[in-house]
Amino acid sequence: MSSALTMTGRSLRLSRRNVDAVITSILLPVMLMLIFVYFFGGAIETGTQYVTYVVPGVLVLCSGFGAASTAVAVSDDMKGGIVDRFRSLDIGGTAILAGHVGASVARNLVATTLVLGVAFLIGFRPAAGPLGWLAALGLLVAYITAVSWLSAAAGLLARTPEAAGGFTFFVMFLPYPSSAFVPIETMPSWLHGFSEHQPVTPLIESLRGLLLDQPVGSTPWVALAWCAGLLVVAVAASGGLFARRTR
Repeated sequence: MSSALTMTGRSLRLSRRNVDAVITSILLPVMLMLIFVYFFGGAIETGTQYVTYVVPGVLVLCSGFGAASTAVAVSDDMKGGIVDRFRSLDIGGTAILAGHVGASVARNLVATTLVLGVAFLIGFRPAAGPLGWLAALGLLVAYITAVSWLSAAAGLLARTPEAAGGFTFFVMFLPYPSSAFVPIETMPSWLHGFSEHQPVTPLIESLRGLLLDQPVGSTPWVALAWCAGLLVVAVAASGGLFARRTR
């Protein structure tokens, strides 16, 4: 745990030096939210004010994009040779990867707070109470953690940071064929199956229900099950890939 916390501090310091990447991870979701709300929102019928509908999807998009950047950070470490120095100091692979994941969670919580602040400025008015906000935060942290570990595995699998950067495109794509920006019912029928049974759809529906104080049923448990499944697979894959890359 001590090594993991030290590695988290190191990753946060590296993030502070990479200002352009931090700004991009914050500005991109904000710009997308403004584009959807002001350019397309008037033409999209959701049964409620569009900014209220779209914000949960933007939060997931923001979290996924930020968490996916972990792949680039891990790949950069593996390519730069710093991992060999850490291992000579008796710092294990789990601590190194956990440091990247911990920093990812911290960065994304800050980015999510800023995105929410902009959402409030343009008319987002949630009705959630304290428990609703805590539940929504817990779901977001679970998703960020799962995607960050999955990104760490992708970073270990990629041979260059540039190749690892391709993982961010995949994670950013997932919210689009979901209920993030338009109701699934408005999509082509052949897309419904994938849209309804992919990881981010139950997460977005849960956040929307919790933040608007609407019934959510079992949807949050489905979202947590997706996050738990992804986390187990990602942690196991990361351990195996790290051992293979450093043997």
